[in-house]
Amino acid sequence: MAADDEVLRAVEGSLDRPSAARVYDYFIGGNHNYAIDRAFGDKVRARLPLIPDSAVACRQFLGRAVRYASKSGIHQYVDIGSGLPTAGNVHEVADEARPEHDTTVVYIDNEPIALAHSQLLLADTADPDRHRAIAGDLLEPIDLWERVGETGVIDFEQPVALVINAVLHFIKDEQQPHQALDFYRDQLAPGSFLIMCQLTDENPADDEERRALDDLKAYYETTTNPGQYRSREEFLKFYGDFELVEPGLVYAPEWHPDEKALFADAPSKSRILAAVARKP
Repeated sequence: MAADDEVLRAVEGSLDRPSAARVYDYFIGGNHNYAIDRAFGDKVRARLPLIPDSAVACRQFLGRAVRYASKSGIHQYVDIGSGLPTAGNVHEVADEARPEHDTTVVYIDNEPIALAHSQLLLADTADPDRHRAIAGDLLEPIDLWERVGETGVIDFEQPVALVINAVLHFIKDEQQPHQALDFYRDQLAPGSFLIMCQLTDENPADDEERRALDDLKAYYETTTNPGQYRSREEFLKFYGDFELVEPGLVYAPEWHPDEKALFADAPSKSRILAAVARKP
């Protein structure tokens, strides 16, 4: 699927600063990034050597959470802020977990490059009757949810797994993410899942790590996606009255770990909080 002129102009306008989505792609070994993103990623790695592994830990958590949801009977996914396509996309993991291949997925991103590459990926590898990639902004929930409905692949009367993975730490409280999450939770049918993770600076190992985390936040202020850390208590508010799936809100490597999980011996070093919750 070729990008139209509007998308191309938006892509060109996004290349003067590093993009969090493209830096994340660089960290997890993707190839949809540019020199400006790699230079920024190398700067971050030099200051916090574990951050690229933390990005991988986010992706690993996503895979485990999708497998869990799929085996629990969920066959509809809405992935907001899906980022750039790489190995282990939601539709791939879900189809592997559900051999019936009855899973429907809508990928949503507001970054032109991420959207364009997602559309190309789906055109080449996915089922257009079950998998779609659309433009949308998490912070414009009514418009986004209408666009999801217009795809025709999600039945809002049935349970949905809403995925917001490695996104919220790029959204500041003054942008009102809590109001957006309130809206999304209200739209979901009973039995739906909410899958999220968030970077935290809570309980640093020592003063050096505290300074390094402060530097990381300052670095991202120069990108297209400045954001904020959150504590466990702050992050938990995004789940509202949903019921946390065991083991609850934990560091990402602790959530249903497998043999591939990074930071298995020291989960807090990942700096990633994660949880899956179910709507009563």
